[in-house]
Amino acid sequence: MPVGRRPGAYVCGIDAAMDVIGGKWKVLILWALNERPHRFGELRRALPGVTEKVLAAQLRELEADGIVHREEYDEVPPRVLYTLTGRGTLLNEALRPLGAWGTEHVLGGEPAPH
Repeated sequence: MPVGRRPGAYVCGIDAAMDVIGGKWKVLILWALNERPHRFGELRRALPGVTEKVLAAQLRELEADGIVHREEYDEVPPRVLYTLTGRGTLLNEALRPLGAWGTEHVLGGEPAPH
């Protein structure tokens, strides 16, 4: 099943992928969820500077694209847990070389081992 909000309008695979991860916070959300599942408030604390409105919108888009899974629990108070889907895990694996490049060429450090 194709992912994305502009089917047929992509020039190449990079264009399609950038549509999914575009936005200031999406890659950082993926990074945080790669570590472990998070509740909304935990994600907000893990990403200093993101507003509640923007975080909610970016999570909705990632969920619509099949990257993030939102699990609601029937509890009081309500509890919602966000996790990566299999597609989200694969996307994080694809982003790993980009992170290594940034570490080496922008931050001036050694790239993380695979």
